[in-house]
Amino acid sequence: MSERKAIFITGGGSGIGRAIAQHFGAKGWFIGLGDVDEEGMRETETLLPGGFHYSHTFDVRDRAAWDEALGGFSMAAGGRIDVLANNAGIALGGSLTDNTPEEIERCLDINLKGVLFGAQAAYPHLAKTAPGSCLLNTASAAGIYGSAGASVYSATKFGVRAITESLDAEWAEDGINVRSLCPAFIDTPLLDQAPNRGANDMIRARVQESGLEISPVGDVAQAAWDAVHGDTLHTLVGKTAKKLAFASRWMPGRVRKQGRESARPLGR
Repeated sequence: MSERKAIFITGGGSGIGRAIAQHFGAKGWFIGLGDVDEEGMRETETLLPGGFHYSHTFDVRDRAAWDEALGGFSMAAGGRIDVLANNAGIALGGSLTDNTPEEIERCLDINLKGVLFGAQAAYPHLAKTAPGSCLLNTASAAGIYGSAGASVYSATKFGVRAITESLDAEWAEDGINVRSLCPAFIDTPLLDQAPNRGANDMIRARVQESGLEISPVGDVAQAAWDAVHGDTLHTLVGKTAKKLAFASRWMPGRVRKQGRESARPLGR
């Protein structure tokens, strides 16, 4: 087995996945990228140390493709996978009544089934490098308290938190750490997309209009490093996420009232 530690990152073609790849790559790790965006992964590769990376184009909704991707990466990395960053995900906003069945199913399948399939496929690889190996799931501040205009997305991110908590208990005896990242709004290309098919403006414009903080993507990459090497189950990223977590625990009535008063669903 190789001495160089290895991390496989889904959604590695852009945004948070790319930032995590750069951060771990700079620390000397062997980097694996998974994405449906082959061109994006090639761009990420140009930002990594030469010779210590591997890419595999696949869809996280395809369970069999997971085995192929991780098997190939393990072989390229010298027989080891120390971390799976279950990061691939999509946004979906707007009133639930305006979301199409196709949009809802796609968000659920990528954000939830993709995480479950990834965990299932990664288990034998992480068990091999345990103790100290890690399943790192990207959740969201949307998984702390549901907000108007994000019911489907929030449901998936609450689910990712639940998966993290369940597997933290389930895999403890195997020496596999399970962690989640809970970022708020991060400066990635995801903000420059419409929240749903019927929307005319971008998510970024709505965030800025609301006066909410947009954190640098590098903050998430550092949080990922800290999560992998620390004991915190859910790592909050950004002031917005931290404030929301505090308020939802200690002032839930106020959070509910503010949510009702300020409700303007994304995409309407």
